[in-house]
Amino acid sequence: MNNNRGFTLIEIVVAAAVSLILVLSIGAAIESALKSSGGVERKVTAIQDVRTAVELMAMEIRMASYNPTFAPNNSLWMQPNCSGLSTNPTWKGIQAATANSITVEMDIAGAIGTDGKPDGDGTLSQSNEIISYNYISTPPEGYITRDANCGGLLNPPPPAFLGDLSASTLGTRTVIVINSQPNINLPIFRYFDGQGTEWPIDTNKGINTNQIPNIRMIEITLAVQTEEINPDTRQPRIMIYSTREILRNH
Repeated sequence: MNNNRGFTLIEIVVAAAVSLILVLSIGAAIESALKSSGGVERKVTAIQDVRTAVELMAMEIRMASYNPTFAPNNSLWMQPNCSGLSTNPTWKGIQAATANSITVEMDIAGAIGTDGKPDGDGTLSQSNEIISYNYISTPPEGYITRDANCGGLLNPPPPAFLGDLSASTLGTRTVIVINSQPNINLPIFRYFDGQGTEWPIDTNKGINTNQIPNIRMIEITLAVQTEEINPDTRQPRIMIYSTREILRNH
């Protein structure tokens, strides 16, 4: 007598349910892994963007007042908007200094020196010799602009150098600059003399203009919020980068 028999309907239903649960679990795990991988990639991109921005800002600010030909102050330094020679030549290569903006000047383009690098020509007539950084803040967020062509007279204004507003199209930015957030409230730029004493900054006027010739160190601080959401906290990631640069030429 043959006692072999097939599966009952209940056994088939249970087996199908278990298989479905396993498939869904595997699918959820794969989806979570893909999201995590994408989040890590976007975080790395954001970190790279901020670090690159800080490094470029630091490098250019470090070169403020570079004057290899020793041209007289009253014949070299320009007004930030390039409308003529500076009316404040003793400020040299820092022609604007506020908590959220700075204009630096340097004579870096000209004749090629013995080291194979440009040594300046005694004028500020080339691009990247007058550079303005400006924090465009629409509280509590914003972005940094970089203008290498006469302090913002371009039409249209210079585009975002780092960050953007949250209203921008998703995917067009990696971070938002949030120095103006009430719980952060950090100046982009801080100024120090040769003894490390910080010069106070007037909200509307910047630092006391009599102190500009005495600036020997500038601190750059960028607080940013990523576009990518942290899967653990369900909130954007917040990162703060800061560096100090000694001005050897100012």
